Amino acid sequence: MRRAPTYSEDRLWQRLRNHQLRGFKFRRQHTIDRFIVDFYCSNVRLVIEVDGPVHQYTPEEDVIRQAFLENAGLRVLRFTNEQVETNVESVLAEIGSALERGR
Repeated sequence: MRRAPTYSEDRLWQRLRNHQLRGFKFRRQHTIDRFIVDFYCSNVRLVIEVDGPVHQYTPEEDVIRQAFLENAGLRVLRFTNEQVETNVESVLAEIGSALERGR
């Protein structure tokens, strides 16, 4: 793992781990090529990123990174720390919808 998870990443992980969200398996801090993504579901090729003040990449690097992931056929969902901390249920609903679309 690249670093200790943020509070928001840990909070979301507690709801994604062990197939808790619609039976899908997620990996935390998963390596894809030269990048480490916060969460990855290989079944539907879905990347989830939680962005906040403690962030490894600059905005310019994020654009390059996201383009690389999307060009590799991955879908990327981004949430802010604030979204996860204040309304995790709505974040989970959006992730759940993406999972169902990817089936």
